[in-house]
Amino acid sequence: MNQRKPIGVGIIGCGKISQAYFIGIRLFQGIRIVACADLNAVAAEAKAAENGCQALGVDALLDHPDIDIVLNLTIPAAHAEVSRRILEAGMHVYSEKPLTVDLEDARAVLEKAAARGLRVGCAPDTFFGAGIQTCREWVDSGELGRITSGTAFLLSAGPESWHPNPGFYYLKGGGPVFDMAPYYLTALVYLLGPIQSVSAVTTKAHTERTATSEARMGEKLPVEVNTHASATLVFESGAVITAVFSFDVLAADHSPIQLYGTEGSIKIPDPNTFGGPVATCLRGDREWTEHPLTRPYSENTRGIGLADMAAALRQDRPHRASGTLAAHVLEVMHAFDRSSESGRRVAIQSCSEQPAALPYDPEADLNGA
Repeated sequence: MNQRKPIGVGIIGCGKISQAYFIGIRLFQGIRIVACADLNAVAAEAKAAENGCQALGVDALLDHPDIDIVLNLTIPAAHAEVSRRILEAGMHVYSEKPLTVDLEDARAVLEKAAARGLRVGCAPDTFFGAGIQTCREWVDSGELGRITSGTAFLLSAGPESWHPNPGFYYLKGGGPVFDMAPYYLTALVYLLGPIQSVSAVTTKAHTERTATSEARMGEKLPVEVNTHASATLVFESGAVITAVFSFDVLAADHSPIQLYGTEGSIKIPDPNTFGGPVATCLRGDREWTEHPLTRPYSENTRGIGLADMAAALRQDRPHRASGTLAAHVLEVMHAFDRSSESGRRVAIQSCSEQPAALPYDPEADLNGA
């Protein structure tokens, strides 16, 4: 592969999230957006005009000779089929989370990619941000000792008070686990390594919700999925994390993630962001100490995982936001309901290596210099 020519990217799906990728990808010299496509041709044309690329139909995009990686930003229910089409066209795929809705589809996507010698990447890539990278330094340094336990909390009243179209959050593929847990679980696997087992109880407070956002005021929203999940996650490292993901909590006051080691504790910032704050309380300390972030990319940098995937193609190394990691997280998410329904601990079968830490100054690496 040409070491100097930027790797060409096509985007399928020109919804709201796409603009964050258009903006974030501009930071990286090693990739460039060639074209975008959407079932709504008007949406694709508008994004192309706004961002200086071509608007194409999906078939034309998948036949474009200058596109190496396709960014799949379709709705979750379409992720599997679109990713399969991308791979069949001979292109690498990077998908928004989740990788797929059904676990069998995720396995099929990975198998197809392996058979064709292609790569699969997947969001979230917030763990590349300054906040989680700074925390990885602390964990790897040994100053916290061995991480033995921790907590992860996403507690909210749900999106119906603010989202312009909240109904899908309560249908298959939605809920607090599938919508928000990928950020938390991916960050935890990045910091601690893979998850070995899940013991969980899942439930829901309502069978129907009422939208109060301006666009959907008064609309009734059927609730098909569980909206509260409480779990114990056992990691292969031995760490035991208590995790609660809920759309049934009106008010709460918890750190998003805390890790507890034999020599100290650390507060991890919101894993749905790229920044901080980071704080520790070490043996002998009387209170928490907040620390400056030691890494770049503290602002919204959607697409950094894609940039790392492109750099990995150039350098013939593993990429960090991998399909294998995303499939592991997907299996863990499915295990929440499986454990609750069976009343048993669910062993996680998928293997996923802990992604490598970013170099201290990652700019040259990510830009393919």
